[in-house]
Amino acid sequence: MRLEPFDFELPQKLIAQIPAEKRDDARLLVLPTASNSRRLESVLAPIHAKVADLADHIEPGSLVVVNDTKVMRARIIGHKEGTMGRAEVFLIRKIEDTTEGGKSVQRWQAMGRASKPLRPGMRIVKGSLVVEFEGKTDDGLFDVKLWAQGGLPLDEARKAAGQVPLPPYIKRAPRPGDDERYQTVFARHEGAVAAPTAGLHLTLDLLQRLRERGCTIETCTLHIGLGTFQPVTVDDLDDHPMHAEHFEVSRDLAEAIARARDRNAPVVAIGTTVVRALESARDTQRPGHVRACAEETRLLVQPGFRFSVVDRLMTNFHLPKSTLLALVCAFGGTERVLDAYSVAVQAAYRFFSYGDAMLLDRAQEAQ
Repeated sequence: MRLEPFDFELPQKLIAQIPAEKRDDARLLVLPTASNSRRLESVLAPIHAKVADLADHIEPGSLVVVNDTKVMRARIIGHKEGTMGRAEVFLIRKIEDTTEGGKSVQRWQAMGRASKPLRPGMRIVKGSLVVEFEGKTDDGLFDVKLWAQGGLPLDEARKAAGQVPLPPYIKRAPRPGDDERYQTVFARHEGAVAAPTAGLHLTLDLLQRLRERGCTIETCTLHIGLGTFQPVTVDDLDDHPMHAEHFEVSRDLAEAIARARDRNAPVVAIGTTVVRALESARDTQRPGHVRACAEETRLLVQPGFRFSVVDRLMTNFHLPKSTLLALVCAFGGTERVLDAYSVAVQAAYRFFSYGDAMLLDRAQEAQ
């Protein structure tokens, strides 16, 4: 599908550089229920609310699913061994833990840059951590090897050397508060290089209010990598390469979705990464259900996709001409979603990772 339909004018001033003072202070644009009747949709205007009001807009008894991935301190700025030239490594995905010569070693896929081309054998040092470049992968990433000097455990050295990998559209240096605010309150399993941003808005108090409303809260895991945030550089989404991302759907979650189907309760995804995990795990033999699995996904969702599992979606406002916006348009209907984006721009909603959110249900044409 061509990329042009997912373009829109976005003033730079609406790109959020810092989060809301409190997580659930972020604004929430609630879209009216999707309908085949455009006349009905035009009568029902979007509701301007706050994320703190989310429980008021979620049907009692709903199953709410969040992504419990944890963002790694993936950005390492160090110096080249021998020359002291500045170099940067961005860890993407761990391949293995092993031992070489009696020391712990990790192998990763990574991006990297320096003033001169990075070559096999070149080493980058930051504190106790050493990163050695071993070669390039078929998709343009680097294979790198990590180890620690001075007796420090390798994971400790890696975390001490790394920074929170804020997205490039946040035009400021990381701050101490980003360590806490660029993680969800339910982050458990380290492995992401970007946050599941819709989940950043949720607080423990808000989750409790949802439970008091009769909702069930469950988790899945999708480690966000290049597949989610890589810019689209082609004119047709069909030509865009999606990098693999690891996801896990537990048996407990699969059973919770089955119980939700039994009681005709909606499945609410907090974020596009939850959508991609659940729709990747769909049970083709039982529509609306998922398989318990731990796999990789390259799922790229665009209009025409038929959703099986997710009924409602809370998501941040995304980049123009992005795979994330294409997913939201596929879910809620392109015209309906882009109309909502126009409302959001006019009402000065904040966009992207530290921005505001919207809540919408699945359009009939996506079923």
